[in-house]
Amino acid sequence: MSGIFGLLGLSDTDRSFLNTVGQSVVYTASQTLLQQYNADLAQAMSIFVQGTTTGFKERYKLPGGGRLQRRGGLAQSAAVKAYGSWDVAYPLEDFGAQLAESDIAMSYMTMDEYNRHLDTIMLQDMNTVRYEMLKALFNSTAGTFVDPINGSLTIERLANGDSVTYPPVLGSETEATDSHYLESGYAATAISDTNNPYITVRNELEEHFGVSTGGDNIAVLINPAETPETEDLSDFDAVPDNFIRPGANVDIPQNLPSVPGRCIGRTNGVWVFEWRWMPANYMFGIHLDAPAPLKMRVDPAETGLGTGLQLVATDETYPLSSAHYRHRFGFGVGNRLNGVVMEMGTGGTYTVPSGY
Repeated sequence: MSGIFGLLGLSDTDRSFLNTVGQSVVYTASQTLLQQYNADLAQAMSIFVQGTTTGFKERYKLPGGGRLQRRGGLAQSAAVKAYGSWDVAYPLEDFGAQLAESDIAMSYMTMDEYNRHLDTIMLQDMNTVRYEMLKALFNSTAGTFVDPINGSLTIERLANGDSVTYPPVLGSETEATDSHYLESGYAATAISDTNNPYITVRNELEEHFGVSTGGDNIAVLINPAETPETEDLSDFDAVPDNFIRPGANVDIPQNLPSVPGRCIGRTNGVWVFEWRWMPANYMFGIHLDAPAPLKMRVDPAETGLGTGLQLVATDETYPLSSAHYRHRFGFGVGNRLNGVVMEMGTGGTYTVPSGY
């Protein structure tokens, strides 16, 4: 994964030691490698994360609704303003790991061992980022983050039926509350043309972001346990196997979007992606052409702390002997309307997945 050998001009079959190559040289190469890793990670997160912010709180704004006022004579119209907005906040937490070895152990460390160390750190970072991202989306209860500088912040979720009123949906002129945490009322094994969650998820997103002739770029991510029933839907068109040439009179999905997981097909106007990190009995829908739901808070540039996964050294001569890996970030929902979580269950109300 890490590719440290290529950056150093070494063969992965060479038995070279870390100190022989030089800790400073390896440290610099590791920094370059982490920059590439952070860029790849940002691209992978882009469908869920609108971008980064250094702000701890903001007012997220959308247009309001209503009608123009009827005028008569010389009467002046009353002043109006766009008032579709809600307040959101973003946490900022510190995550890290460390390579701690004695000078003897460091001297005997081969580049292959160091490469495995880098792989482990990056895998741990990916797991942490993904967990925090999914937790911010699947947990329906607003949280509190105690910011050491700005005090207690209320971290909002997707639309969860609280007192916030959103701009009118299609077919309405009135702002209203909404909830995007749904329960199907039937088990995942009961998905069928009659019990079709994809239509519900699609409608919930289209009512906010519009309906296009020919379909919209909406994706629904599912757990593999929900794949068999999904593929049995009469409107399901499968993505063909790369190693099989489809025959005549077969509908083939095209213009596949870039979304985590494996695209298995399209049904009822949505793309379906099988992603093994989705909790069992849950699915998540998102409009790919609307602003993503999350924002990632990072440190301001003037602090000099950097962004993404960083390798920080405290000893210039032997930087790797006392280095630690640090990633400071936090996810919060900004666009509370672009995301729908559907629990496949019969409990009556949405239940947060275990662990989130």
